[in-house]
Amino acid sequence: MKRKYNVLIVDDEFLARKLLTEYVSKMDFLNLVTTCADATQAMEVLNKEQVDILLLDIQMPDISGMEMIKLLNNNRVAVVLTTAYSEYAVDAFSLGVIDYLLKPFDYARFVQAINKAISYKMQEPQSEFSNDYIMVKADYKLYKVNFEDLLYIEGQHEYVTFHTVTKRITALYSLKNLEETLPKDKFVRTHKSFIVSIKNIEDIDKVNVTVAGNKIPIGLSYRDALIERLS
Repeated sequence: MKRKYNVLIVDDEFLARKLLTEYVSKMDFLNLVTTCADATQAMEVLNKEQVDILLLDIQMPDISGMEMIKLLNNNRVAVVLTTAYSEYAVDAFSLGVIDYLLKPFDYARFVQAINKAISYKMQEPQSEFSNDYIMVKADYKLYKVNFEDLLYIEGQHEYVTFHTVTKRITALYSLKNLEETLPKDKFVRTHKSFIVSIKNIEDIDKVNVTVAGNKIPIGLSYRDALIERLS
């Protein structure tokens, strides 16, 4: 069975979102996650859902498409810009975008961009991390977080906080992507907002797990899977 690639459309213009939705629907190997009218809403979606291809406008209120790209950090989504402005192309490609669609563009040009994005996704490594640590970009620095020192990860809208034995690091990451990429034998999701280190779980009751003295909630939809992992 051919893999389906999840697509997120971000554009503040309704007609642009409608056209892109129609284009995506014509390709049976694409799955539209949703459409967003601004970057803030889009970052919340990226934190909850696995997105492979991001179709992103540049000129949007509050946070522009270019600013949003800089916030993506370790999220290996393939970004295709869709814009009426040609002057951002050089900067866009320096930020690692896959393609730059200049409005108005036709379906054939859209297909070309999607094929580039899929080629990128097929070539990406299976894991963003080593077996022992993750590199976290925050506060204009790059932090090495050893899995041995990582107690739990707390999601806060589009941000996450890495709680370690010595410090806390807050960065813009997708909790969903972290859940899928972190070693399954070392970490487990307990709640929509928490991933915890299995080896640091001290006890568990009906509503919480205790990690290094911290009470971490257990979501109802995660409880059975958690108990199975720990048994």
